Amino acid sequence: MIGTNYEDILGSTPLLTTELVSRDNSLTFHKFIGILPNPNQVITEQGSISKAFANLKNDPHVWSCVQSRKTGVSALSYEITNQSTETNIHTFISQIFAELDLYNYISNILEAIFTGFQVLEIIWSENDEGYLIPAEIIAKPLDWFYFDTNNQLRFRKKGETAGVLLPENKFLIPRHNPSFENPYGEALLSKCFWAVTTKNMGFRFWMNFLEKYGMPLVIGQYTYPPTAEELQNLSLRLKDLIDSQTIAAPSDISIDIKDLGASKSVDLYSQLIKMANSEISKVLLSETLTTEMDSGSYAASITHFKVKQEVALSDVKLVENTLNNLINMILNVNNLENKIKASSIPRFKLIKNTIQ
Repeated sequence: MIGTNYEDILGSTPLLTTELVSRDNSLTFHKFIGILPNPNQVITEQGSISKAFANLKNDPHVWSCVQSRKTGVSALSYEITNQSTETNIHTFISQIFAELDLYNYISNILEAIFTGFQVLEIIWSENDEGYLIPAEIIAKPLDWFYFDTNNQLRFRKKGETAGVLLPENKFLIPRHNPSFENPYGEALLSKCFWAVTTKNMGFRFWMNFLEKYGMPLVIGQYTYPPTAEELQNLSLRLKDLIDSQTIAAPSDISIDIKDLGASKSVDLYSQLIKMANSEISKVLLSETLTTEMDSGSYAASITHFKVKQEVALSDVKLVENTLNNLINMILNVNNLENKIKASSIPRFKLIKNTIQ
C-alpha cells in the first residue's frame, strides 16, 4: 500500500501533516545546484529577463495595452480603512501613504503582471518622532534575483555562489499567478513574444513590397537603336525623375509612366499585423474590442467592457495585497504590531466603484 511505503521511508512521522513530495526527495538536477531556473521558455532562449522583455514594450500596440491595463488601476482613489478605536496608528499609516509616490509605486507593482514578478526594495528613514518610515521604494532589475529549490527569493551577490536570502521587512515581492512549479509567476509579455516577432516581420515584408510595387514604373525608349552608353545615361536620368519628378529629355526619347495597380497581396500584410495586434490584446487585456474599434455589436462591446472590469479588479487585488504587506512591515519595524489586533490593522483599499 502507498501509506505503508511512505511510513517505511518517513518512520513515525505523521503522513497527513508532512509534505511527502518535494524537491528535496525528488531526483532532479536542481536539488544539487540549489537554483530553480525560470521555466519561461522565452526567457530561457533569450538568456535573461531584461533581454526577453526590453524590446517588446517598444511595440506601439504592446505599450498601449500595458498603459491601458495600468491606468485602469492607477487612476483609482484609495483609502486607509480604520477598523479599530486605535486612531493614532490609523493616522500614522495615513500620513505615511499621503507622502508616498503611490502612482509610481503602483505602476511598479503592476509590472509584475507583465514580467511575472517584481522586486521592490524599501529604503527606510527615521522621522522626527523616531519612527521608521519608507522614504523610497525602488524597483530592482529582475536579473539580480532567482528562486531557490525552497521557492525562496535570493540575491545574486558577488562572491556568493548560492546567493543570499533577502532580509525581512526590506523587500516587497508582488507576483502574478505564482505556483509551486513556477514561483517566478506568469509573465504576460512572454506570451506576446511571437506575436510581436511575426508583426515585425510583416512590417518588413510590407515595406519591401511597397518599395517594389508602390512606385509607378517609368519606361524610357529611344526612337532609334541606342548605344550602351546612351542606355546607361537614360537609366540614370530616369532615376532622377523618380527622385525629383522632373526631367529634360530630347525629342528622340519617349517616356512612359505606368501604374502597376494595387495588388490584393498587400492586404495580406495588413491582415497579418491586425491578427498579431489582436493576439497581443487578448494576452494583455483579455479582450480586443477596446483597442480595435473597427467593428463589433453593442452586446459585444458590453461583454468586452465587463471583461476589462474583471481584469482591473484582479489587478486591484495585487496592488492591495502588496501595499498591505507594506503596512505590516511598517508596524513590525516600529514594534507596533502588538499594540493592535490583527483584525484591526489599517488596510490600504482602492475604491473600486471608481473603475470606469
